[in-house]
Amino acid sequence: MNLKTLLTGWHFMRFLRLFLSLMIGMQAIQAHDYFLGFLSIILLFQVATNVGCCGPSGCVTPTNNTNQGSIEDVEFEEIKNK
Repeated sequence: MNLKTLLTGWHFMRFLRLFLSLMIGMQAIQAHDYFLGFLSIILLFQVATNVGCCGPSGCVTPTNNTNQGSIEDVEFEEIKNK
């Protein structure tokens, strides 16, 4: 992890994770709860590395554009009933 990752890319979810991590961490210290402390560390790690639960783009669906701007001529054949 480099310093650039820590200092750039701050958005709403990153601030929310930081806030939740600090609040859960304080509650874990007060209650002597190891599970809450572990959860706080996980959230703090996500804040530091700027990743979510699925990774940096885990919830993004890939966009495959099959039409590359070329227009194909389509031939139609007329069928007549006799």
